[in-house]
Amino acid sequence: MDARAIIVRIRDGGIPSAEELAWFAKGLATGEVTDAQGGAFAMAVLLKGLGEEGRVALTRAMRDSGQVLTWDLDGPVLDKHSTGGIGDCVSLLLAPALAACGAYVPMISGRGLGHTGGTLDKLEAIPGLRTGLGEDQLRRQMRDIRCAIVSASRDIAPADRRLYAIRDVTGTVESIDLITASILSKKLAAGLEALVLDVKCGSGAFMKTLEAAEALARALVSTAQGAGCMTSALITDMTQPLATAAGNALEVIEVMETLTGTSVNAALWDITVALGGEALALGGIAADALDGEGRITQALESGAAADAFGRMVAAQGGPADFVDRWPDRLPAATVIREVPSPGRGFVSAIDGERLGLAVVRLGGGRQREGDRINPSVGLSDLAGIGEEIGMGDPLAMVHAATEAQAEEAIRAVQAAYVLAGTAPEEPPLILKRIA
Repeated sequence: MDARAIIVRIRDGGIPSAEELAWFAKGLATGEVTDAQGGAFAMAVLLKGLGEEGRVALTRAMRDSGQVLTWDLDGPVLDKHSTGGIGDCVSLLLAPALAACGAYVPMISGRGLGHTGGTLDKLEAIPGLRTGLGEDQLRRQMRDIRCAIVSASRDIAPADRRLYAIRDVTGTVESIDLITASILSKKLAAGLEALVLDVKCGSGAFMKTLEAAEALARALVSTAQGAGCMTSALITDMTQPLATAAGNALEVIEVMETLTGTSVNAALWDITVALGGEALALGGIAADALDGEGRITQALESGAAADAFGRMVAAQGGPADFVDRWPDRLPAATVIREVPSPGRGFVSAIDGERLGLAVVRLGGGRQREGDRINPSVGLSDLAGIGEEIGMGDPLAMVHAATEAQAEEAIRAVQAAYVLAGTAPEEPPLILKRIA
């Protein structure tokens, strides 16, 4: 087959066959397809699209470009994926909660991207914890603990790794077809029976409007189902941070407070329960989503999810007593400063992307590939939409490595908040369900 002919066909509005897309994906993985051809392919897909059939074929092809895990377990293999937002630490709650309900969860996760935090970076704020597990350890952990949160090995969807890097430098990141194939090729390579998707919408998400979020959700659901995986999606609000913290160790603190019942974040809890209910229903453990929500709630309230989380942390190299001693085990910033409000009124809007970038500049994310992350820095005690703020009252707390970085972050947080004279209507957490 010929890469050039495949590119030309897409450029001219045609759709390559499944066999041609499989050959192209394999060529990306092996290097037979050049960077120039990969960039031309990505641009052609961005401009012309692949249609649903082509999108399914590309997803399958990228999944099959490397290892695809298979399982022989006594329960369903389930997972969840979020498109990313600020303070979105649901995965750390949901994976152990699903495991406590009888599911198996080999959660292949990612690192921070742009202004959004990454699940792996958050988990690695726990001292000693490793996310790069070999297949033997992953299989052993699945049998013994039922859940693992890990990075993709080089053998998982190698075509996506190559095409993702090409898209990043060729202005083709925004293609829904390529976003869909990228997300699902890695998830489906984990051998899932069912997948629930959390598609974020709002100022702190990549999809700023409901229309854009719905288009992506529908593409993801139809493509995953077309590739043989039971899938549904919830479109959820990201007009404000989901947690009251943004930053790796700070979000783990909020997760542990919720898991142990020390201080439950209602929004974080509700989204976890809703997504978990969907997943358990898709996997056949629950009769329906409502029954599934009840089971997830019980796992959280009983401490079973906290126990599963602690065993997962220990198995991946973290402290064996983490659930009991987490306040002593997490790193803390050397500079902690209050963000005084420059005005008074009700919080009417929050620029989530600006908050996320402030965390990145503090050192909590990467500005360039290879940057080291400082797990202790970030924002906490973030004021929410509808909260009444007086002049000088705190909008948030900044956790920084230096006074200069703290000052810069204070200005960024102040600029991210909009105050109004009347209280706005608080946005609903769940905007739409797609199945």
